[in-house]
Amino acid sequence: MPTLVLVDGSSYLYRAFHALPDLRTSRGEPTGAIRGVISMLRRLVEDGKPDYFAVVFDAPGKTFRDDWYPQYKANRSPMPDNLTLQIEPLHELIRVHGWPLLMVEGVEADDVIGTLARQAEAQGIDILISTGDKDLAQLITPRV
Repeated sequence: MPTLVLVDGSSYLYRAFHALPDLRTSRGEPTGAIRGVISMLRRLVEDGKPDYFAVVFDAPGKTFRDDWYPQYKANRSPMPDNLTLQIEPLHELIRVHGWPLLMVEGVEADDVIGTLARQAEAQGIDILISTGDKDLAQLITPRV
């Protein structure tokens, strides 16, 4: 049975940022989250050897939920600058590794992952979702 691995890149980014020390280049650019995410992705691909693989990130800007409910995530702190600075270089490295990177404007990563999981499941593909987001537990089925 073919296997699809969907990685919640946004979840990985925060996890790596908070788990690793404040690593920086000789020019002072932050790199800890980048190093952590790339390391986790490499391990996932090398250990799992999936048939299909994609890293999904939240797109910048508002989502459809913000239109429905203006207070959606309104109490969340903004992303720290030294994390924001790592997003584009991380995306670039993911592409350099040849891993598909997905972002859908106006949609959060977990919604994209949920949609892809259901579509793959309908095609008889087994799905592994790698995330720290407990909201995605609702997707669990015999194939997911």
